[in-house]
This record gives sequence, C-alpha cells and structure tokens, in this order.
Amino acid sequence: MGTAQQQDRHVGKKRLLSLLTAAAVTFAASVAFVTGAGPAAADPVEECTATKGAIVAVDFGPFGGDVVRGCDTTPTTGYELLHEGGFTTEGTQHDGDGFICRIGTGSFNSGTQYPTPATEDCVLTPQATAYWSYWIASPGQDTWSYSPLGAMSRKPRAGDVDAWVFGGTDVGGSTGRPTFTPDEVRAGGGATPGPTGNPTGGPTVPAGEIDVPAAARWVSGQLREGTHVVDEGSGTPNDFLTTEAAYALAAANGKSPALDKVAAHLAGRTDAYAYPAGADEPPAAPAAARLALLAAVTEGDPRDFGGHDLLGDLVKNVCPAGPESGSPTPGCTAKGDFHGATYADGQALAVLALLRGGVEPPTGTEERLTQLICQDGSVTSILLSPGEYCDGDPATTGLVALVLDEAGGHGHAVAEMRAYLKKAQLTSGAFPAYNGSPTGSVAATAYAAQALRALGDGDAADAAVAWLSREQLDDGGFGFDEGATDAAMYATAPSVLAGAGTDLVRLVAKASEPTVPPTTPPATGGPTTQPTTRPPGVGPDLKKGIAFLTSPANLHQGRYYRDNEKTGRADFGLTIDGAFALAATGHDDNALRTIVDFLEQGGKDGEGRSLHDWTGVGGKYALGGSMGKAAVLAQAVERDPRDFGGQDLIAGLADAVCEKPSTAPDRSCPAAGAYTYAPSVFAHSLGIIAQLRAGEEKAAKAPIAYLAGLQHGSGAWPSLIPATGDSEVDSTAMAAMTLDLVPGDAHAAAVDKALSWLASQQLADGGFPGASGNSVNSTGLAVQGLSLDAEKYDRQITKALKFLASQQNKDGGFNVAKEGQRGSDIRASAQAVGGATGVSFGTLTRSLEGTTPNPVPSSSTPAIVTPGDSAGGTGGIVDADGPGDGGGSLASTGAQALGLAAAAAVLVLAGWRTVVAARNRREAAAGGER
Repeated sequence: MGTAQQQDRHVGKKRLLSLLTAAAVTFAASVAFVTGAGPAAADPVEECTATKGAIVAVDFGPFGGDVVRGCDTTPTTGYELLHEGGFTTEGTQHDGDGFICRIGTGSFNSGTQYPTPATEDCVLTPQATAYWSYWIASPGQDTWSYSPLGAMSRKPRAGDVDAWVFGGTDVGGSTGRPTFTPDEVRAGGGATPGPTGNPTGGPTVPAGEIDVPAAARWVSGQLREGTHVVDEGSGTPNDFLTTEAAYALAAANGKSPALDKVAAHLAGRTDAYAYPAGADEPPAAPAAARLALLAAVTEGDPRDFGGHDLLGDLVKNVCPAGPESGSPTPGCTAKGDFHGATYADGQALAVLALLRGGVEPPTGTEERLTQLICQDGSVTSILLSPGEYCDGDPATTGLVALVLDEAGGHGHAVAEMRAYLKKAQLTSGAFPAYNGSPTGSVAATAYAAQALRALGDGDAADAAVAWLSREQLDDGGFGFDEGATDAAMYATAPSVLAGAGTDLVRLVAKASEPTVPPTTPPATGGPTTQPTTRPPGVGPDLKKGIAFLTSPANLHQGRYYRDNEKTGRADFGLTIDGAFALAATGHDDNALRTIVDFLEQGGKDGEGRSLHDWTGVGGKYALGGSMGKAAVLAQAVERDPRDFGGQDLIAGLADAVCEKPSTAPDRSCPAAGAYTYAPSVFAHSLGIIAQLRAGEEKAAKAPIAYLAGLQHGSGAWPSLIPATGDSEVDSTAMAAMTLDLVPGDAHAAAVDKALSWLASQQLADGGFPGASGNSVNSTGLAVQGLSLDAEKYDRQITKALKFLASQQNKDGGFNVAKEGQRGSDIRASAQAVGGATGVSFGTLTRSLEGTTPNPVPSSSTPAIVTPGDSAGGTGGIVDADGPGDGGGSLASTGAQALGLAAAAAVLVLAGWRTVVAARNRREAAAGGER
C-alpha cells in the first residue's frame, strides 16, 4: 500500500482529512484493560475510484480539526476500511475493541485519539449526545443513511463511502447526520467539506411541544355548522381552508364524527370547488388534489369522491407544452404542469395525490417540480417558465421536498432542498416567510418542520416545533407571523400537523375506539404462552427461523452468540434475545434450556466473562436495563430472578432506581425515576417489566411514572433517556407493552394512543421504519405492540407478518432491512421470530419442565490479539494515507461492533439489541444491545 501523503482538494481554510471511528460501547464495567487498534498503511486516496475501493471520512470538527478522508482499495468490513484508511481506534473496558470509543489519525494533532480521557473514560457506553455515529452512502446516493450494521458486520462495496461523525443522534439515526454530502468526500467527487460546527444539527433553543388538542379545538370552533370554514365577514364557504381544517382534525383526533361531517360537506362541494368550469372540463388541479388527499387521509376513494374520479382527471389533464411551443394552452406555464396548477404547491399536491392513490404521476410532472429549485436550493412558489428569475421560500421548499422524497429518484434535488432549509433556519428555530427576512413565519416554520423531520433532521425539526409552541395563542390557534395576536386557519392547520409529528405524505385518520383496561394481566407463572394463530402462509416460517438461530454456526456451543468470533466473547444481550425467540415459539425447548442453564449457572465465554459481568448487578456500574432483561428471561422460563446466576436481580433493580439526577462527571442517573445506566426507553421498560412480573409494583412506581411522562402528545415515545424529542417505533412498542402490564386502567388511554401511533407508522408494504430503513427489527416489535389489541389491528399485523416473510432468507434467517446489505442477521432474526408470535415480553412464559440441555461440544479458545495503536498521516489538507509517526497492524478482533446504541448508550443496558458499532445503536446488526 502506498504511504505518500495525498493532498487533494483544498477550499479556503477547510481541509478534507480522512479517518474513521466507530463508536460503540455499552455500559457496565468489567474488563480491566482497554484494547486499541492501530492503522495500517493507507492506500493513496486517488487509488479509490467509483469502481474500486471505498472511502471513509471522519469529522474531527468538534475537536478543532477537519474532515479527514481515507481509502481502502480492498475493504472487507467497515471496521477494516477505517483502519486501512489510516485511523486508529480504542474500545471500551466493558466491551473491548468492538465498541469504538475513540478515533485518531496521524493527520490531526499527532495522532491523538478523540474524545480524550479527560472527557470520556471509555469504561461504559458514551452519552447519547457525544459518541461516534456511523453513516453510509452507496454509489450514486447523495444523502447519508444511518448504518443498519456495525462496522464489523458491514461489507463496503466498490464506490461506497462511509462517514463517522462525533456528536449526538437518536436511536433511529434521524438526527446528527454529517453536514457534508457523500459526493463531497467520494472518490473523485466535489469540494472539500468544512468541519462540523454544530454536531447535533439544529439551533439550540428551549424545548417545547405544541398543544395539539388545544389547536384542534380552535380549528373545530371555526367550522360553521360543524362542516365548513367561511370567509371572514361573509357566509361564503372557503373550501381551501375547509380542507386545511380537515387535515388538522385528522392529525389531532384521527377518524371522528366531526371529521366525517367536514369530509361529507367537501364531497358535496366537489363540483363547485374542483370543477368551477363545469363537470366535463379539466379540474382545478390544486382543488382536485386537495380533495383526493382528503379521501386518502380518511381512507375513502379518490376515484369516487363527490361523483368524480379525481385521480383519473388529474392524469388526463397534464400540459403537453408551454408557451415556447408557439400555441400555448390556457392554464399551462410549461410542459409537465397540471392544468391550472399555477403555483408550486398545487403541482406538488397533485403529484402527491397520485402517489398516495397508487397512480404513477405522468411523465414530466415530477421533473417540473425539480425545475423550480433555485440555485440556493430553495423552491419558488410560482410555476415559473424555464429561465425566469428564481427566488424560493421555506414553506414551498418544505412541501416540495416532502413530495419528491416520497416520489423517490430525486435524491440530489432533495439534498439541495434539505441543505437550504437547514441554512434558512433562524437561531430562534423559526423559518422566515421569504429569504432575508429576520422574523419567523408560522406557516413556513410548520412546513419546514414537517419536511426536516421526514428527511431525518430531527433536531432542526424539534427546534422549529419548539418555536411554534411559543407562538401558540391562548385560544389554541396560531397567527401568521411571529408575535401575531389573531389566529388564522392557514397558519394553525400546518402547525397541528407539525406538532403531531406527521405530514400530508403520511397522514391517515385512524379510527379510535373506547378505552379499555389492559388486555394482558401480569404473568406470574402458569401455562406456557401460545403465539397468535393465523391462517397458513401468513407470516414467516418460524421453525426455519429457529433452526437458523440455533445452528452451530451461530449459537456458539449451543450456549451463546458471539460478539467476537476470534476471542469467543459473548454478546449476552443478543443471547437473551435469541432465548426470547425460542421461548415465544416453543420450537426447540432443549436449546432454550441449554442457553438458560449456561447463563444461570455462571457459564463463561471465551474471555472468561459471565452474565453478570454484563449486567453489573451488585457493582459500581449496575445496568438497569441489562438486569431487567436478564430478570425477564428468568421469569419467562419460570426460574427465580431473585437468585439467577447467584444474584438477586429484583433487589438490584430496586437499588438502581434513581432518586435524583446525578451530576457530572457521574452520568449514572439521567433523572429521578430512571434506572442507573439505562439510557433508552427500551432499557427502562425492561426494568419495569421485571419488577412488575415480580410483584414489585410499589418499587416500580417511580420508574412507571417516569416512563409515562416521556410519551409525546402523538402517542409515541422517544428512543433515548434523557429524551431527544424523536419518535421511535421500537421504543413505543416496548413502552406500550410495559404500561399494558401495570394493574388497573390508569395507563389504558396511553397504551391505546401508542398503538394508534404505531399503526400510523406502517409503510405501504407492511414494514415499519427503523434505524436501518424499512426495518425487520422494528416490524417485529410493532407486531408485538399491536398484538396488545390484535382484534382492532388485525389488518396491520397481517401486513407486517407478510413483510417479515418477504425478508426471510433460504437459511431461515432474516435481513436487517428491506434496503441495504443482504444476508441473514442474528439480531434481526431473533426479533423477527419472537415478534412474529405477537407475544408481549410482559406475558411471555415457557415451561422448561421435562426438557434436557443439549450436550456442549468441546472447543479451544482462540488467543486474543491486541494490535498496536500508532497513527499515520500528517497535518494539512491531507488524506489519511500520508506518512505518520508510526505503523501498526489491523486489529484482529472480528468482533461485531455492537453499535453504541443510539448514542451508544441506548440500549446497551437493557440489552435488547445492544446496538452495534458505535453508531447504529439499535438496529445494529453487529452486536449492540438495547
């Protein structure tokens, strides 16, 4: 490999460097030493091309450095790409090299690894606000995706580019994206990016949530006779504002008699509103689109709304040419316009109406929207003719970005609009009505917030919503501009959608039913849990899934799953996941018995670690989530959690309940009522479930109250503790299962609201969104959550099971997600198999009476290799392949990078998924844990 220093592009004072760092750590404390991995001699950056090798970029901006870039012409894993690219890493004491806690490069500060010991001791999982997150982009992709796999599991392809960014994200990776684009660091690609200035990706403003119910009450109060909005000072119906009111009511209240009345009124106004020139003439595209969207939102038929086929009429009335043809058609500005669209929002809504109706937009209609993007990435509100002066605004940009992102195939255009929106946001969190304005506009901020959340910029969206919350008036409505005192429908309606965390792309008015008491009482033993019975052919093959999970190639000696194949290091959290799947199905009770006996009897992995080296019970770093997870397993198989592996896990949980927040540098307690070192909703929920199943309702009172207080107005829960403001499927499903277990009906309404939100997140193919995209993990958990009310959500559950079946491979295992790297993943498979049964962790029971543990084959433990830690490279606008002050060999760990769980801390304790490789926290396929 080459060692010559490569100095490629240089833009002002900004340099492009390259380094990689995989952050991933878990909490606990055990191993008494920290291992490190040194760099290999990096390949010269120019040797990586679009068809050869892969690039990795590490942003040292938070530490005063630059973005450093490295190349590996023959990468086998993301971990190897990082090291072969010229970077060094250090793991954590608790989890070894596989959890990257620090990264360094000879190109910056003589190879110093960051964060330094002064700010991060790398004993446990780093904080959710300060860890190395891992992002990836394939050839031709100009937006970053949060990696669904850990660095040791991901296999880069030719032309791929990886990025490591220090800062904060949520578990789903919807925040904290790199501030530079993949093309800027890709082999042979664009300008050098500057270092990250604000790693969290949004202005720092006081938190705040919109009072959605109050806003909905204001909207309802504006309806004349409960059916329509009228123009001020007259009795004339304003159909445009009435559609806005309908969208707001759907977002706030779901399907309701009030919404039905409005929809029926608009159906009766279809001729007057959408066909003003006559029923046989082309419709007014914006009006037809709005009514079609209302039909989609209310689960009606846009092909038979008010006596019209709205979708068919939109398709039939697209402009074949503009004025340049010499014979312009009235209502047409350019080829591809919908007849009479006039403005960009009308064009965008017409495209969206067709997409939501399952109709492919006519050729040129989507492209017409891309022609409205100005040089700064903003979108003009007027349907300009080609070549006209272009000046956009945030509101139009937000709407068009949402639509083109949904349409797909416009990645570059969406990236331009996203970049513009982030630049246009004011320090207050607001967005101006037009470029250059110093004050915020409510409507612009609402549309921008919707778009940013959908595009993954959760921090920026949260800041916008927080600003909106401060603009909400006493009557619940919103005025047009900053400081306004009179509410207006045009401002209030989009603010309701932003506050509810939805948008016109995803909005569906789901039917709500009367609140009922919890559907599943606490389980304290008794008959074995039986999975839900469904018709043959619906859902994955669970027997094949179990065969994959118990195969000798995966389940080491039939006792545990490995995080590090070379050293035999166990991933205890993943091992319990597999045991949960076995317990839920009952397809191999002897294999389950073997795992449980190994854990309970103090069995040791290849590094001499046992279960409680992972839980930390009784020690300085007692992990609430991990103790809870181990206790729930004991309860599920009718073992004693008060004496499991020689430890009283229930007493440990009681001791782990925080009385107050801890102060730095101690980060054990985020809040009163939380568990020590349980940095995610998932981890926290497992602790509560264990206490409730043990009959310790009183001891769990504070944790239950804390969990209930984290629920958003939408019904969703955030991923992390302390809350980051995001909304996540996994956490919401887990929290619902937990509160459903609490005796009485105090939390029944919260559970019902959570399930309604879960159902609203389902994608068209039945899957659910997660950190990896259309996620198998998240879909499995959603099935478990929705099964709390299986009768009501039967349709959604059936669709989800079909999606899981589509992701099952011939070997019985499951892909991590519909997108991305193919191949069976143990963590995804465990969650898919267990989740597909619909059995809640709160009631999971499997008797091991009459079972026999499988014989354990003998094996030799491989030697542990601890590589050097020297760095390579020099300063300057350098890539990481330059000469450094020392060499080093690539770490031979083979460990699955358990990703730091949402910022590492995430589930590491609870253990659900241990999150892999510093970054992908939750969906990590490398070995993380929740």
